[in-house]
Amino acid sequence: MQKMLFLAILLFSYFQMSQQIQKTTANEKEMVSNPKLVLVQGTLNVVMKQNVTLSCLSEPGSPPVRYALFKHNQQVSALNRSDLSPALFTLTISSASDAGEYKCKAEYNNSSGGKYSNSLNFTLLEPISKPVLSSPTSRAKKGQNVTLSCFSENGSLPITYLFFKGTQNISPQKTMQKREAAVILLFINSLSDFGTYKCKANNSFPNNTKYSNSFNFTLAEERSHSQPLIISLGLILLLLAIGLALAIPFFIIPLYKAKKFKSTRPSIGLTSTVNAEESYTENEVIYSEIEPLRPEEEYMNFSIIRREEEKAGKRACSTVYSKILIRD
Repeated sequence: MQKMLFLAILLFSYFQMSQQIQKTTANEKEMVSNPKLVLVQGTLNVVMKQNVTLSCLSEPGSPPVRYALFKHNQQVSALNRSDLSPALFTLTISSASDAGEYKCKAEYNNSSGGKYSNSLNFTLLEPISKPVLSSPTSRAKKGQNVTLSCFSENGSLPITYLFFKGTQNISPQKTMQKREAAVILLFINSLSDFGTYKCKANNSFPNNTKYSNSFNFTLAEERSHSQPLIISLGLILLLLAIGLALAIPFFIIPLYKAKKFKSTRPSIGLTSTVNAEESYTENEVIYSEIEPLRPEEEYMNFSIIRREEEKAGKRACSTVYSKILIRD
């Protein structure tokens, strides 16, 4: 009887111990921690076809543990570990699609759920293209402000630009976080400012510095003080030519016609050698002169000149004038 009682107590104790062990094991499996994702080979800034190695480990935890690697919530690889060693994942960044954010997940093989690690973000480095140096204008004059812009179309951001005149740096470096040109303002103060300009660009890609084309400003010709005077004289001559062209049909042609009409009328007076009066002697001559009629007048001048010839010489008498009214 005592032996049976002792056996029953032993069986009960064994049962309790089994239950305790199962609870402890279950608790340990449920206590899996968030794994840590660590970069053990390579860099987060990667170039094309570069290899990187990631380590994922959950501590504490009871093996076996299943580790899975994810890129943007999509599983890319998985490993099982029956001991406390980390899972190592090797990646080859062969294109821009391979860059981005990565995480790992740790879970027991026969359990659901699991916990995620921290994230690592890979950036693909692309070499920059040759930058282009340009300006809205290539002609400038003293005392003028001009701008220069430097832009590299390709290459991973950020891109750093630096401007030069000859071999001398003329501005602080400009780091552009966006795909846009770096711009500087220049003041053309003397002829020495019309030299050769360049810019250079670089980014995080190793050994990748590129120089731009050369750019030169040319001196714009300034207007001389005589130019406004020449322009004014040209305008005056133009106005005179227009006035002459307008005067021809209104003034010159009518005047020409008037002169032509005048030339058709008698141009000299009428001269008579006939004795005007019986009382005159043979040596006496009376001249009569008629002044041609002007088109714009209604009168005609009529003059009589009396001359006497003497032996000692000629003596002209006084001239008698008269004006005759002419009407149609």
